[in-house]
Amino acid sequence: MTKVGRAVVYDAPNTPFVIRKYPVRDVLAGEALVRVTMSTICRSDIHSYHGHRPNPCPGILGHEIVGIIEQLGAGIDHDMRGDKLSVGNRVTWTEFFYNGESFYRDIHNMPQKSVGLRKYGHDLVEEDPHFLGGFADYCYILPGTGILKLPDEITDEEATPLNCGVATMISVTEAAEIAVGDTVVVHGLGLLGLYGCAIAKARGAKQVIGLDTVSDRLTIAKKFGADVTFDVGAVSNGDLVASVRAECPPDGADVGIEVCGYASVVPLGLRMLRVGGRFVIGGLVNPESNFDLDGNLVLRKWITLKGVHNYHPRHLIQALDFVMSNRERFPFGEIVDSKFSLEELDEAFAKAAERSVLRAAIVP
Repeated sequence: MTKVGRAVVYDAPNTPFVIRKYPVRDVLAGEALVRVTMSTICRSDIHSYHGHRPNPCPGILGHEIVGIIEQLGAGIDHDMRGDKLSVGNRVTWTEFFYNGESFYRDIHNMPQKSVGLRKYGHDLVEEDPHFLGGFADYCYILPGTGILKLPDEITDEEATPLNCGVATMISVTEAAEIAVGDTVVVHGLGLLGLYGCAIAKARGAKQVIGLDTVSDRLTIAKKFGADVTFDVGAVSNGDLVASVRAECPPDGADVGIEVCGYASVVPLGLRMLRVGGRFVIGGLVNPESNFDLDGNLVLRKWITLKGVHNYHPRHLIQALDFVMSNRERFPFGEIVDSKFSLEELDEAFAKAAERSVLRAAIVP
């Protein structure tokens, strides 16, 4: 009898999810088959579901995934660290895959920007091997993916966001060049922002300031290294800038990080920086995220403005190491604060979209 698995299919933006069954074939050379134990809803999944960013349909959303290896194809012997892989290992893997020649990978050390790169949770479900997203019973790991074996001590709640949110924030904070004694402003306190606060603090930041409109997030951010928080919906832009700058004497913050997804915070955030400050955009994943910027301000204040999209595979290793080294210092497991079955995905997306949960987990 042919083995089958369930997948929650996204037929079109803003339509109910549908559970369908697809055949589960044996792996080919260079592939692995994983039984999904948990996947979490990333903000970009919500943007795709609402039609704010292009995504193939019908497909399986979800790219923050952990699971147990059920089959290993020829040539898949070790993970990115060189640790031996075996059936039964619990693993995570890079959210993207690319197999072939790559100018950006080979010449510029930017494999995450390889032309033709594909992402888990961004493929057509009708095409072989069907299971390439997290909201399903199974997921295939295809050639060109970086696989990482997980320690027994780390929980699924701590591990599932590693391959998107956490690795992305390792990349963002590296690009921000956060140094010992810096003051850092984090715009948005969802999962990305909470990890941004924690990583900034671990990198030696003297003062971390968190900004959001959700009161629960302002409170929990204190557990993740934020020294001061501000409700951006409660004050005018001018008062917010003045309040943040007052927390960063003598002339403003060293670093600003955008992970809220709102383009309007970029010009606002630049006003919070000192001369020579750095600002990194990490959350504007939707097309047409436009903002007006005074180029003379950037020039006169020697501002460095960077964008970060995807991450280098080494950032996934660093994300795991960061969590393992700091899991007693910061309550990472609390970020995944709700769990749903595959049948409850519509409810999970609704709660995640309205921000009544911080990170919703899907447990097949």
